[in-house]
Amino acid sequence: MENLKTKVIHGGISTDPTTGAVSVPIYQTSTYQQNALGQPKTYEYSRSGNPTRHALERLIADLEAGVQGFAFGSGLAGIHAVLSLFAAGDHVILADDVYGGTFRLVDKVLSRAGITYDLVDLSDLDVLKNAFKKETKAVYFETPSNPLLKVLDIQEISKIAKAHGALTLVDNTFATPYLQRPLTLGADVVLHSATKYLGGHSDVVAGLVTTNSQDLAEQIGFLQNAIGGVLGPQDSWLVQRGIKTLALRMEAHSKNASKIAEFLENSHEVAKVYYPGLASQTGHEIAQKQMAAFGGMLSFELKNEQAVKTFVESLQYFTLAESLGGVESLVEVPAVMTHASIPKNIREQIGIKDGLIRLSVGIEDISDLLSDLTQALEKAK
Repeated sequence: MENLKTKVIHGGISTDPTTGAVSVPIYQTSTYQQNALGQPKTYEYSRSGNPTRHALERLIADLEAGVQGFAFGSGLAGIHAVLSLFAAGDHVILADDVYGGTFRLVDKVLSRAGITYDLVDLSDLDVLKNAFKKETKAVYFETPSNPLLKVLDIQEISKIAKAHGALTLVDNTFATPYLQRPLTLGADVVLHSATKYLGGHSDVVAGLVTTNSQDLAEQIGFLQNAIGGVLGPQDSWLVQRGIKTLALRMEAHSKNASKIAEFLENSHEVAKVYYPGLASQTGHEIAQKQMAAFGGMLSFELKNEQAVKTFVESLQYFTLAESLGGVESLVEVPAVMTHASIPKNIREQIGIKDGLIRLSVGIEDISDLLSDLTQALEKAK
């Protein structure tokens, strides 16, 4: 069963082995009866394992071609567990425009434990090669990235990392396994904020991780249990339900976003558009090579930066809110919202201008979305 449109519905554990229910039940329990002293059944305590969570973990492993999956209480909890593979003195190469929360975790929390990092433009492979140190243990990046939609070559970066004895860690939140599978391109670990497209309905906060290495799986499993930021059974069930429509939603998101990107690129009020599906976008050829479609995220800059506030507050169908990946369209300004934790000088250096606008394009009727953008651009002249 290779077709992902089928696998999102039938992958993992799609029925309950006890009752035959076609929807895995919510096992709302904290502990489990043991066969005898020191002889637990399959489960013993829900931090260590829960049937509902286990079904979701099996599913993300199936979708990403991993050997084992792990579900966490948030995307950042998953990132924290994976980066806890490293110790004081270890060095991580971090893509220069990662999500602000990821940057904050590395810069303000993990640095206290002695983990060091460098922000690197991973689109320049020569720059990447020169960034390695003898202490470098991993390269961490998103592709497409948040919020500049930078497309990075997973296969080439993975080859370079392996040549230096380092792991390749890829945040696949924007693309999802329906559009891109990093493990098949050489990555070692894939991470998701399942709050976004995997859940798909803006009603759950969750993180998912998977790997194609049994050794890494054992290490991440230990860290998941030891740190304890696991996903609860109700939220695990919600994410599984969301994934069942992932294929349909990602196709709709991608179709709408492509049309909006073309519309904005041709608008007199717009200075620049960032979207992997545009032929003018740097990295477009890489996106064509490693993605099945170009996703529902895009960013752009108005020619009149002073009109950003008027524009975002004039929109009707695009809700002004953080997060992304739900069925509804959202708009945000990264410099004052999702990426505010990154110092202004670093934001400007990597291209996250104060006037950058990010859209999470939903699955509404495209004519309504285009009309909404048109009237907001008119007001923002």
